[in-house]
Amino acid sequence: MREITYAQAINEAMSQEMRNNPDVFLMGEDVGLYGGAFGVSVGMFDEFGADRVRDTPISEAAIAGCATGAAATGMRPIAEMMFSDFMTIAMDQIVNQAAKMRYMFGGKAKVPMVVRMPEGSGTGAAGQHSQSLEAWMCHVPGLKVVAPSTPADAKGLLTAAIRDDNPVMFFEQKLLYRVKGDVPEGEYVIPLGKSHIVQEGKDLTIVTYGRMLQVVQQAAEAVAKDGISVEIIDPRTLYPMDTETIVNSVIKTSRAMIVHEAAVTGGLGGEIAAKLAGSEAFYYLDAPITRVCGLDVPVPYCPELEKNIVPTVDKVTKAIYEIMR
Repeated sequence: MREITYAQAINEAMSQEMRNNPDVFLMGEDVGLYGGAFGVSVGMFDEFGADRVRDTPISEAAIAGCATGAAATGMRPIAEMMFSDFMTIAMDQIVNQAAKMRYMFGGKAKVPMVVRMPEGSGTGAAGQHSQSLEAWMCHVPGLKVVAPSTPADAKGLLTAAIRDDNPVMFFEQKLLYRVKGDVPEGEYVIPLGKSHIVQEGKDLTIVTYGRMLQVVQQAAEAVAKDGISVEIIDPRTLYPMDTETIVNSVIKTSRAMIVHEAAVTGGLGGEIAAKLAGSEAFYYLDAPITRVCGLDVPVPYCPELEKNIVPTVDKVTKAIYEIMR
């Protein structure tokens, strides 16, 4: 198995699916000649040409609307939003059209589209280009929501998303693009809706995804020297989420923590905590369910402030010691 970056893994998934299926195409701002704002589609224009790697006007509403129409009429578009923040401009097309169409036509219409969105803080892009809005999309019936944490997951989950007959919102944390990892060559598919036990442990279950997986892994390594064994669960698919794996883990460890970069209020951590509280795992808890999440503030431009509004290794480590008391 070779080692490639998260960005290269996404490129590979798109390219392989485009070679396998002529109905698959990529569209978005600067995805063609320029290779994408973050270089994810570099080389694809040369291979597939302007008909299948389409540079669009600077209009997210148009991008989402075209993708919805193309998907409903038999194509499988991959639509890139330059930043996930800009999906707010396309909410009518995504929420009122793409998400509802299959249901409102009694299953006769399919909307096999993927909306790829770089999200999250850490690049100094300030409040309008650094948000984590995945929980918003999880609130919309009809959408599937995916957030890969590693290069291998990025390839496997994107392949599954492209093949899915429903609209999939695919969130890519920007700081992960240059992260390298082992990725299988050739066709590689990770089914949507299945959580991944990243690390087994016996004292505490931490549920996390995206860039925060790296943070949690470092914190788990830090507390291991004191004999604390952390089990790490990555949902990978945020909706529909495989909660059974999470519940079974908490039954085993008797403690639960949720870590995500998005703002704490209304974040996915609250939903996961509610599902645990309403499950068999509740009767096994030896401590309250804990959340370590982003602060309820716009993402600051100042680098030091930006670093401190999201979970850090120190914050997660401190929370682990507190829940283990």
